[in-house]
Amino acid sequence: MSVSILFLLFFTLLVLGTPIAISLGASTFVTMILYTDISPIEISSMMFEKVEHYSLMAIPMFIFAGNLLSKGSSATRIIDFAKSVVGHLPGGLPISAIFASIIFAAVSGSSPATVVAIGSIMFGAIVEAGYPRKYAVGTIATSGSLGILIPPSIVLIVFGVTAEVSIGKLFMAGVIPGVMIGSMLMYVTYLGAKRLGFKKTKPEVFKVRLAKMKDASWGLMTIVIVIGGIYGGIFTPTEAAAAAAVWAFFISMFIYKDIKMKDFFHIALDSAKTTAMIMFIIANAMLFAHFLTLENVPQHITQALVDAHVGKIMFLVFVNILLVIAGAFMEPSAIIMIMVPLLLPVAVALGINPIHFGVMITINMELGMVSPPVGLNLFVTSSLTGISMKEVVVATLPWTATIFVGLMLVTYIPQISLWLPTFIYGG
Repeated sequence: MSVSILFLLFFTLLVLGTPIAISLGASTFVTMILYTDISPIEISSMMFEKVEHYSLMAIPMFIFAGNLLSKGSSATRIIDFAKSVVGHLPGGLPISAIFASIIFAAVSGSSPATVVAIGSIMFGAIVEAGYPRKYAVGTIATSGSLGILIPPSIVLIVFGVTAEVSIGKLFMAGVIPGVMIGSMLMYVTYLGAKRLGFKKTKPEVFKVRLAKMKDASWGLMTIVIVIGGIYGGIFTPTEAAAAAAVWAFFISMFIYKDIKMKDFFHIALDSAKTTAMIMFIIANAMLFAHFLTLENVPQHITQALVDAHVGKIMFLVFVNILLVIAGAFMEPSAIIMIMVPLLLPVAVALGINPIHFGVMITINMELGMVSPPVGLNLFVTSSLTGISMKEVVVATLPWTATIFVGLMLVTYIPQISLWLPTFIYGG
């Protein structure tokens, strides 16, 4: 009865347009007051206790590093480097946007930040080069979603905290799927451009490519610091986030010199606002999940599925459908906090590796970012380009379908996500 009331209140608040964090917190608060002996003060304390987790400290650091780089000239330099590598191919400019998004996603760890940083520069250039607007919109909106898969990824951090698994392994597990899906997006763009009649042009000479790579190398070093530091055992993921923030500050202020001290306060404030929003969602979602655990809901679901003899393949089909639908309506961090405590015990019981499960869930969140009615990347792209939401949704369909194919490959070929963490960490 209590769980039914919880979900009834939660969905009622969502339908009324209440922000997701408040919907989660208010529904849980009311249900706990009605059905438990826990006092309001204890409930408030529990919210703070839930976010007192060492790994969550990485979130504000990665957000700050991403904001420093996206508001400076690092994005422009990365785009110039991407153009020099793939810009001569049919579909070179939109392919460059995807390639730059892959790189910038590995620098910023944020999907909306990647869309804004790359899209604000590349959208006009792609359209001016004669490509249909749908090409510019489709590539920018969908490739930007790679920001939540390629490490450093805030979504992977939230999953690691919720599932109590190694964030370092999760980061490594996201690399190959992220590069694979990014490459698939580029290939689809290449085929479409050839069909539209775009021809290959003369590539830039090696000396120019090398110069552009050197120009972007300070920003690219952020990837080396994060991935190399974790891989080499120098940093924990949380320490790597702090190192990335310090490095981003250093190159923005003293190497590229594209951020002044007067800009620093506004960047820090924007980062604090974003962090507060994410942490507020996490705190309320953790409280929601805690109540479900108190009511033994995960155990009941696990037992029901085991009794129904649901196999691994059918379970994964069910999870993908559930998460794609949830991702179209809710913020990724909230989905993970709610769904993982319910689904992970079943996955483990069926022999599914938690690391693989985390990557699969994250790709579902990618699809959610570009799925109507509330996919965040759709709104960001629409506001950035001035194109209606309907047009943006239609324009992204070929690339969204490509991400879905990537999801199927990762779901049913676990070694795509597990090979690298197994190679690095063993076992």
